[in-house]
Amino acid sequence: MSDAWFWLLAAGLCASAVSVVRSRDLVRAVLWLALGLLLTAGLYAYLDAPFLAGVQVLTYVGGVATLMVFGVMVTRRHTSASAEASNDSNAVGVLAALGVFALLATAILKTDLPESSAPTQTTAELGRALLDTYLLAFEAVSLLLLAAIVGAVVIARRRDVETRETRGSAALPSIRVGRTEAD
Repeated sequence: MSDAWFWLLAAGLCASAVSVVRSRDLVRAVLWLALGLLLTAGLYAYLDAPFLAGVQVLTYVGGVATLMVFGVMVTRRHTSASAEASNDSNAVGVLAALGVFALLATAILKTDLPESSAPTQTTAELGRALLDTYLLAFEAVSLLLLAAIVGAVVIARRRDVETRETRGSAALPSIRVGRTEAD
């Protein structure tokens, strides 16, 4: 029965991935992506990695997918509700995907994989390693992420101000008060 769970999760993940690519509505594509990320967390749980499954759900499903839905809802125009994809090379894409699948399947089937591996670390050991052994690297990465977020906000705000200034001068017609030479 345990193999059935794996194949069920894998089939759902593949169906979700195809639905992301084939969906014409951007919000639905993001929701299919969230389902795929959730099924990936299910695969992590199946592989006895509950910490990784929890991080997957919190980070990707809870954070990234929610942020993507929010971004799509805020930025898209209400007049055009769907992103139309005009691509006439569907056959080429399918053939390329089948070729990549054949190459990967051949490589996987020819590789001698071990039966199973014993878990090497528990969540407590991972936490101790992050906050004791690798504390400096952990803090450096957190500062780097903070700097990236602050930089993105500054760049976005600067572009927003520039856009307002250019729209403000071009959008407002010049209004003359008083008499003109033609009067």
